[in-house]
Amino acid sequence: MREYLFQLLETSGGDLTAETIALRLAVSTVIAALLFLSYRLSHSGSIYSAKFNVSLVALTVITTTVMIVIGNNIALSLGMVGALSIVRFRTAIKDSRDTIYIFWAIVVGICCGAGDYLTAAAGSAFVFLVLLLFGRIRSDSRALLILRTARLNESKAEALIFQYYDRKAILRAKNTTEDTVEFIYELNSKYLNKAASQKAADKSITEAIYAIGGVEYFNIVLQNDEISG
Repeated sequence: MREYLFQLLETSGGDLTAETIALRLAVSTVIAALLFLSYRLSHSGSIYSAKFNVSLVALTVITTTVMIVIGNNIALSLGMVGALSIVRFRTAIKDSRDTIYIFWAIVVGICCGAGDYLTAAAGSAFVFLVLLLFGRIRSDSRALLILRTARLNESKAEALIFQYYDRKAILRAKNTTEDTVEFIYELNSKYLNKAASQKAADKSITEAIYAIGGVEYFNIVLQNDEISG
């Protein structure tokens, strides 16, 4: 039995038997389960999509099936490429890592469909380890400070933001009218609750802003990788 399975694993071309087709689909499904687990471990919070994860498994098996059909038939492979070229995908990618998983699923499907199980397994193992180690890395979230106040308080507002955050707060926009002025500052969220001076640390930024008077609104908007696409 062991020799028979080993012989099937070594099969990579020619006329395919039902056992060989079933084996290729089974191997692709097993490796797709590893891909499923990797995606689940490297994503968390609202950015995780169970439907997308299941779609990756299905994509792996479907790609394997297509490769089995194409086989060594060049004419059929060109026809398949032409047919697939008219398909346009418009699914929004919420995370740049999702592109990696899509390519991973396709590559595994191609390898398994061609009978190259060793490459599929070894490559998937390395990718799994890399994503497990680095998959949770995210860029620092940002905060936008949006302040609208009377023109008379323009210098006071700028001085107050500088007093609290020094050069950590970057002015991105300054909109003015005859009576009002609006500031939009960008700030790394880790500095949001950290005042630059001890004097400023005595009260929150919100309290300090409204203390100058004439403030219409002061909004703090957090941006991170989970709000994209």
